Order: sequence, then structure tokens, then C-alpha cells
Amino acid sequence: AEETMGYQDKAPYDAIMVTAAAPGIPDDLLSQLTVGGRMVIPVGSRYMQELYKITRRKKGDLVQNLGGCRFVPLIGKNAWEKE
Repeated sequence: AEETMGYQDKAPYDAIMVTAAAPGIPDDLLSQLTVGGRMVIPVGSRYMQELYKITRRKKGDLVQNLGGCRFVPLIGKNAWEKE
């Protein structure tokens, strides 16, 4: 499912907002951020997540936990399979 990989044709981006829960932070999306760019993404199980803000840096991305949340599951590559 290409929708989980962002829109690589127009990358890099200064910001990406993911509005569905992923089991982890997708490398396909991180690679589309500029250095200094930010991504906000809910990460966790299908039913409970933590909202992360990731800031892309040259050496070691900064990951901040913004607290608990609940989003619908992200379905596709680097995400959840359909139930």
C-alpha cells in the first residue's frame, strides 16, 4: 500500500503529520524529511499509542513523546495488516 510510504516524488518535506497509528516509526517517511524537519506520528498497538514528534538531524534523530493517544491503525507497508 503506497499510501503508507508518503509522497516521495515531492520530498523532502519540512513537516509530515501521520494521522493513523503505526507499530513503529517508518523509515520510508523519515527519509523524506529535510534535516531539521519534523514528523508527528502515533506509535504503538492498534488500540493505544504514544504521540511522537521526531526531528530529523544529521546525527541521531530527536524523538519526543507527547503523551498517550488513540488513532485508527495505519494499514500497509511498515504498518498493520488488514484484520
